[in-house]
Amino acid sequence: MVKMKFLIRPPQLLRNLYKDSLWRMDKTKPIIYLTFDDGPIPELTPWILDILKQYQITATFFCVGENIDKNPEIFKRILEEGHQVGNHTYNHLKGWQTKKKDYLDNVARCQTLTQTKLFRAPYGRINRKQYKLLVKEYKIVFWDVLSYDYDKFTSPERCLENSIKHSQNGSIIVFHDNIKAEKNIKYALPKYIDYFLKLNYKFASL
Repeated sequence: MVKMKFLIRPPQLLRNLYKDSLWRMDKTKPIIYLTFDDGPIPELTPWILDILKQYQITATFFCVGENIDKNPEIFKRILEEGHQVGNHTYNHLKGWQTKKKDYLDNVARCQTLTQTKLFRAPYGRINRKQYKLLVKEYKIVFWDVLSYDYDKFTSPERCLENSIKHSQNGSIIVFHDNIKAEKNIKYALPKYIDYFLKLNYKFASL
């Protein structure tokens, strides 16, 4: 199994292995798709929503069910402000380390809250048995660019630099609304959006 750690852009091998998944949108259009994993949390998700509202753009939030239950008003705000939501399991499970039934039950528990057709595996870790069953019911979303905003060894400046360098038409980029990402995303997100808006790119939800 190929690991995604320290790969800003996923290798073609993984794209081929999970070829029915969504990795990148239309390559011919200057549109970028912001996605945020792990929330909603009060420490960061409202700030992200404020930034998106400021720029009048929409994004996709892959929500952890447990965090939805803890923060229903923030989840409600995500929906009310026109953003898309995706299923990110109820307890942010690592698919490689979880039995198939337990994993599917956890996804189903989150689905009662998200009611979405989009699913992203936490850490990008999902085994073939889990995948074959979930892909029948969900559009499984991976990414084209991983910002590494959550990585303590990645500086805010490097987070921004890498995110800009690897983004292109149709890119699906992953940021995180979790505490580990706070320093980097608060530096990088507004600058990232500014950079691409000046190049006449648009932003959209999936």
